[in-house]
Amino acid sequence: MLERLQALDRQLLLAVNHGHSPTLDAVMVFASNRTVWFPAYTLLVGMLIYGFRRRALLLLPLLIAAVALADGITSRLFKPYFGRPRPCHDGRLADLLLLPDGCGGQFGFLSSHAANSFALAFFLAIVLPPHRFRALKIIVFIWAFLLSYSRMYLGAHYPTDVLGGAMVGSLLGWGAARVFQRWQLRWWGPLPS
Repeated sequence: MLERLQALDRQLLLAVNHGHSPTLDAVMVFASNRTVWFPAYTLLVGMLIYGFRRRALLLLPLLIAAVALADGITSRLFKPYFGRPRPCHDGRLADLLLLPDGCGGQFGFLSSHAANSFALAFFLAIVLPPHRFRALKIIVFIWAFLLSYSRMYLGAHYPTDVLGGAMVGSLLGWGAARVFQRWQLRWWGPLPS
């Protein structure tokens, strides 16, 4: 059973990785580049401070904690503990992969990119008022899916690495959002709709 799941994991990875074009290569390398995120995150922080005012004093530390925990758990706990090589470091796959962005670190289980982006997306989806910020919620989920897909496209992670990272990030984002909802209600009352 485990061998069949691993074979399916490899097949899915190769199917995604072999869907190459020069334009998609550029998009996926761009999406996976962490330095690209900084201007968008700066703008997002500014929007959250403006939209949440004093509640941002609670919201931002919880959001940062969720993303930092997602990154730390996947990078410092899961990757060294499981020691699963990235696809590009796997002798059975390395020669079959197209690597437009190089290979990356040695271990890949779980994907930190997926964990971080889904922690952010789930936190914002829960915390932001349901009738306001609808476009922002859609954008952060599209970003999380694009970023996660790019990790497979670039041969850096197996689909299960990405799925596991997304699950860890989603759980941490959900947990931090629940803490925010409880504490902000106690300190400031309900959020305006």
